[in-house]
Amino acid sequence: MERFALARGIALKKDNHYQALVARDGALWLVLPQTFMNASGRAVQMLAGFFKIPAEEILVVHDEIDFPAGTARIKQGGGIAGHNGLKDISQRLGSHDYWRLRLGVGRPADKDSGADYVLQKPPAEEREAIEGAIARVLEVMPQILAGDLQGAMQKLHSQDKPVAATPEQPKPEAKKPEQAKPEAKKSEPQKAQTKKPEASKPEPQKTEAKKPQPAPAAPKEEKTGGLKGFFKGLTGSKK
Repeated sequence: MERFALARGIALKKDNHYQALVARDGALWLVLPQTFMNASGRAVQMLAGFFKIPAEEILVVHDEIDFPAGTARIKQGGGIAGHNGLKDISQRLGSHDYWRLRLGVGRPADKDSGADYVLQKPPAEEREAIEGAIARVLEVMPQILAGDLQGAMQKLHSQDKPVAATPEQPKPEAKKPEQAKPEAKKSEPQKAQTKKPEASKPEPQKTEAKKPQPAPAAPKEEKTGGLKGFFKGLTGSKK
């Protein structure tokens, strides 16, 4: 509202009668309620009733947690989706047929903290996206004021640039390579097993020492063959 008034060179002034900041630009009225959000309909009802403005010619700008930051949508009528400000306006006007300009602010992680969430300042990235959405709305305001809301709707919706909800989720995947460390530890017991055959070397040598000396070569070939096979298995497991 303030951005639009500034662009039009209009000054919003406090009006205690309407309990709102009010400005007029020809047949156009700008109303920024200064009451609590759940009493927003009071100023709308009083001004619309006095100047006989039908609901179909009213555009309500509000935040929308069901849209990501950077989204701007226009629609007419529909439900209030738990929005207390829209609830009060609908009750006081006795109609849901007014137009809505919905600016996405994203949904909080905790569903029960919606009221606190919309009162907090958005992060820098989301704030930039919201400012961009407002800028796109200002571009189509001439069409809206001329009564071409369908044309403004099509142009605005085709330019949506919402911020991704969870851009930092891929980061935990970088920690997966650390899981390879336990595999290196598994090879340690295998190294310990290599010591067992070495301890058994003296035993066959003692038994063979009792045998006649003419055939010492045959036992040596069996030992070298067994060691080669064992080391191949060990190096293979490391690979």
